[in-house]
Amino acid sequence: MTVDIVPAARSVAHQPTLEPLDGLQWSQAIELPRAIASATKPSEIRRAWIHRAPESEVLALFRAVHGSGELIPAPWWLRALAAGELDSRETGFRIEDRIAQLLSRRTGWEYVPWAADGESGYWEFMPSERGRSGHKIPTTILNTSRHNGWIDVLPAHSGTTPEPLAVAGLAGLRSRLGEFEAVR
Repeated sequence: MTVDIVPAARSVAHQPTLEPLDGLQWSQAIELPRAIASATKPSEIRRAWIHRAPESEVLALFRAVHGSGELIPAPWWLRALAAGELDSRETGFRIEDRIAQLLSRRTGWEYVPWAADGESGYWEFMPSERGRSGHKIPTTILNTSRHNGWIDVLPAHSGTTPEPLAVAGLAGLRSRLGEFEAVR
């Protein structure tokens, strides 16, 4: 007599959760070393694979993962590059570095390197937080891919986050800094 051994069917509740390989690769590609917490400018956090690998490989992996339609963590410059609105990763780095040159020379601006996974960090105007105006969240400058000026400003606020103000590039930021710094 022969007995066939058939494994028992697993219940759905006990199925392992599997991460798609591309998704796992992406999470490793954007991972930054813990040492970036002390960074004072964007160039000091460019240590992940997406910052160092050949641009074509970074773009290919981003498109493979993003192709599922899911919003994935990624820096603004990579979203703009993938959309054909930015010509290179280096151009994105140059934009970040020029903002850093402008703001690091001004009193009150601090770079915050620990943005969301894959993001490039942002700048906060510390005098706008808990000053005369009593705001709990300071004026914040961050890079964006939502428009070709590449810079958004979130005004100092308490409570609900206001809509970001689109700024027309570095020249626009330079011309409006007095307005942004007036809130204290």
